[in-house]
Amino acid sequence: MTLQTSVPHIYAAGDVIGFPSLASTSMEQGRVAACHALGMEPLAPPEFFPDGIYSVPEISTAGLTEEEVRTRGIPYEVGIARFRETSRGHIMGLNSGMMKMIFSTKTRRLLGVHILGEGATELIHIGQAVLNLKGGIDYFIQNTFNYPTLAEAYKIAGLDAWNRMTR
Repeated sequence: MTLQTSVPHIYAAGDVIGFPSLASTSMEQGRVAACHALGMEPLAPPEFFPDGIYSVPEISTAGLTEEEVRTRGIPYEVGIARFRETSRGHIMGLNSGMMKMIFSTKTRRLLGVHILGEGATELIHIGQAVLNLKGGIDYFIQNTFNYPTLAEAYKIAGLDAWNRMTR
């Protein structure tokens, strides 16, 4: 992906090329285009970018959706964490918000992470990093997350999926 148009000295990046039309993604596309235009070999862009909707509540996602996983015929399990079940959620008085992670039951790899609620656009990057590093459920169940934080939801959702995968 060089983002070079059919006119060799013109490149297109960001909103003009469509989805996902996010500033962070556009910046990465611009970096790739600039490197190519200058004859430099850019690092390959990551496979997964975060998507965020800055609404109330916030929504953020990275990776495959459950529908995409089903369509591809990938056997999977879902892990869910509700923010109200975390200590930080109690401290913040949250009654809503959740994280959903999708794992391959065959490879144990993380396939997608979807967050709805407080801080979703801040929390998504942990899942995005694990996705791009091709990590899996073991990262979440063996790792320690600061307590009390909403990031603890990653461990809760990971354990939720793991409990069903090991039956």
